[in-house]
Amino acid sequence: MIQLNINKKLNTPNGTMCLSIDMTIEKGKIITFYGESGAGKTSLFRMIAGLLSPDEGNIVVSEEIWLNTKKKINLKPQDRNVGFAFQDYALFPNMTVRENLEYALKKNQDQKYIDDLVIAMELGELQHKKTGILSGGQKQRVSLARALVQKPDVLLLDEPLSALDNEMRLKLQDYILKIQKKHNLTILLISHDIDEILKLSDKIAILKNGTISQIGSPSEVFEQQSNENVQLAGEIIGILQKSDTYIATIRIGTNTLKTAIPISEIKNYAIGDNIIISSKLIAPTIQKASK
Repeated sequence: MIQLNINKKLNTPNGTMCLSIDMTIEKGKIITFYGESGAGKTSLFRMIAGLLSPDEGNIVVSEEIWLNTKKKINLKPQDRNVGFAFQDYALFPNMTVRENLEYALKKNQDQKYIDDLVIAMELGELQHKKTGILSGGQKQRVSLARALVQKPDVLLLDEPLSALDNEMRLKLQDYILKIQKKHNLTILLISHDIDEILKLSDKIAILKNGTISQIGSPSEVFEQQSNENVQLAGEIIGILQKSDTYIATIRIGTNTLKTAIPISEIKNYAIGDNIIISSKLIAPTIQKASK
């Protein structure tokens, strides 16, 4: 079980925001945090991992105190049995794939588990290559494998599959479910992929303006959200004309999506524009972001 009760003032593009989380997470469950960019999802994960200190609060994992600001307890990241697949990968570029995985091994831990991960992540032909030359999708697989090396009590996955092609994404979703059941892992996930959330998650927590506005099963939450707009900040990275419409490719963090723009409106948009995507989870619309 994970008990979270933390508060932290964060500086965001929209000004100061107070991240305030009070929740209990059952052991062996997969919980997805969903919300617009800047809601505090990654900051929350960094505080759980010990990479960012809350202003005040408590974090207790399996009855072990990781953080208690009143008692001045704040375990170092290496003293928390947590695996973290970072959005920016955070690999050592001067080390090979295998060396990155070996670096995460605990003392006296069997290296056979690395062999198993190399096979599962299809890294066999890459394991002796430096990570600095790998593609984004390859780095993402290495990052996920490294997060699993220590068989952590808590696995934090920040959009872990967003750079992968659909076939590999589906394979690794299945692998995450398999290893989660085998080791009874507690997994906290950040994802904007609705299909992925529905497949992997036991519960979903909607994070809005630094607080959890709703929590429940994905089907319950998305059914209640179906008539509400979710707003995400993005950037247009491509525009392609198709018959009587234009297709815009939009980058949201490390994810991309495609949406149609009518010919009558295309003059208002250009590659590089920052935009706001308003979506009812099914049919997104876009508008220029205010400067």
